Amino acid sequence: MEKAEASEEHEQKQPDETTHHQASVAGLTQDEFYELRGVIAEFHTYGVGLGQCSSLLAQRVQAPSNVVWSVVRRFDKPQAYKHFIKSCAVKEGFANAVGDTRDVNVISGLPAETSTERLDVVDDERRVMGFSIIGGEHRLRNYRSVTTVHELGGEGRIWTVVLESYVVDVPEGNTEDDTRLFADTVVRLNLQKLASVAESMVRDGEGMSQVM
Repeated sequence: MEKAEASEEHEQKQPDETTHHQASVAGLTQDEFYELRGVIAEFHTYGVGLGQCSSLLAQRVQAPSNVVWSVVRRFDKPQAYKHFIKSCAVKEGFANAVGDTRDVNVISGLPAETSTERLDVVDDERRVMGFSIIGGEHRLRNYRSVTTVHELGGEGRIWTVVLESYVVDVPEGNTEDDTRLFADTVVRLNLQKLASVAESMVRDGEGMSQVM
């Protein structure tokens, strides 16, 4: 009887797989969603355990994907488009390669001071970057994130869609909805600034070397 109960409890604690790829994503048209659904299933699917939450956000950018990716891929310069980062330091020998880490200082006013983050994936060909938070003074425990950059087109136009997803523990004393609302707000603001930065680069001609 005890074994049966233990087995049942174990089954109940198995992580649930996210279903971001099964329903439309806010910020995407239906055509964009169907075109990117395979990518979402491959890179933006997580096993979410008890006491965790996950989300996927999208941002359309009126700039070539090369320009957008040139900003996203710089693991050593997150402050280029992330609102709440005051400074970022990397160790000597940093190569923007998997396993590299960065130490981030967060601006005052947030429930965080510092964050140590590890680069988990960087794929220049497929334009995929992911990182995990592995230390620091903050409340986002076991935070993992993946960002992918996609160039789309239609009716004679070309634009870029950026997808960013995450999974994170729900802090003690917070609800899943509260945690998702906070994290979504930060990610959304960062993506909006990314769009602004990339579009400004194109207008100012700074992105031409990335397009060529």
